[in-house]
Order: sequence, then structure tokens, then C-alpha cells
Amino acid sequence: MPAKDTPAKRAAVPSPKTPGIRGRHRSVEAEASILKATLRLLERDPLSKVTADAIARRAGVSKATIYKWWPNKRMVALDAYLAGMTERVTVPDTGSAEADFIEQLQAVMAFYVSPLGRLFGQFIAEGQSDPGFLALFRERFLYARRDAARIMWRRGVERGEIRKEIDAEIVLDLVYGPMMFRLLAGHGSLNACESEAMIRAIFGGIGAPVCRSALKAITVRPRATSARNAKS
Repeated sequence: MPAKDTPAKRAAVPSPKTPGIRGRHRSVEAEASILKATLRLLERDPLSKVTADAIARRAGVSKATIYKWWPNKRMVALDAYLAGMTERVTVPDTGSAEADFIEQLQAVMAFYVSPLGRLFGQFIAEGQSDPGFLALFRERFLYARRDAARIMWRRGVERGEIRKEIDAEIVLDLVYGPMMFRLLAGHGSLNACESEAMIRAIFGGIGAPVCRSALKAITVRPRATSARNAKS
């Protein structure tokens, strides 16, 4: 995840749904069908093999409808990817920031080792030859996920669990950076036990000492997919 993002930086990146773009008034049903069809195709095939024709056939719409609402198949895939992750990775509220981050990181890791989650690396690859797409990927996906993580961070600070003088942006990189490195470099697994160990290590340095004993009473249940993910 990027180390920093600011409102100014975000404002510099145009949104594909900015008012004024042709065809922005979409049919909710048709859009849902297109995104669902795209998700199913991406779970089976890499982005390079998924075509707008295939999406249109599976969604039951014309290819012209897709291009009226999205400039290319990559943007359709990006919207579908974001919808898929939003559905599968929530922002927990267990009453403990440390437990929240453990549960959320386990869900994120489980998503990234799924067929759909592996599209992350393909988006990064696409962005190497298309800086505009990479900027939109950061705006629509990475920054949105950081915003969700900040909710857990702020709750921890407000409850006195996290030392408020620590830079949240740096810690978010510490939380999600190892996962991204393992995902892209492939040198280590992405399983539930390792995600918990990462968060415990981080909170050993950022947590407020008075709250450490209270956390021992909170148990984070391993996700059902952890056994499978350990083999990844």
C-alpha cells in the first residue's frame, strides 16, 4: 500500500464516474449483471484472456453498453474487483483495535490467495505500461482500502489502545506491506497464523501499555480458509 495519500493527490486523479462522462446514468440491474459476469470470468481466467465480448455475453448485454459506461475492460475489471473485495473483506469491530486488525488482515490475506484476489498482481503489471490506469487503481482501490483501515485505527486511538503520537500512515504500511511483499514476491505464505503474528508484533510497539492485559481476554477465531491458505 502507498505510504501517503492526500486529498490533493486524490483530486488530481479523475474518477471514471465523474459527472460529464458520457453514459454515466446507468441501469442498476445491467451494471450489477456486468460486474457479476466479470467477477465470474476473472475467477476462471486472467485479465489478458477476458474480453469485453465474453463479459457482454455472460451479462446478457451488448458490448456497446459496456463501452458506454467504461472506457475499456480493465476499468470494468477494476470495478468488479473492488466490489468483490468490499463484499468479502469487512471492517470488524470486536472492541479491540488489535483484534480488529488481526481479523481484517486474515480476511484480506484469504482474499488475495483466492482466484479473484490474484488479479492484484495483474493490475500492477497492467499499470506498468499505463500510468493512467495505475493512478486510477490507487485511487479507486488502494486508497479506499486504506480509508477503511483508518476507521479501525481511529477507534483504537480514541479508546486509548494505540499511542496517538504514532503516524497512522506509517503503521498502515507496516500492517499491509509484508502481505503485499509476500503476495508479489511469493517468498512466504499468506495464512491466518502469520497474519496474527504480524499484527501482534506491530502492536507490541504501538499499543498503549495499559491496554495490553485487556487484550488477552479477546480471542480471534481463525478464518475457515486458513488451513487451505497455509498451503499457498
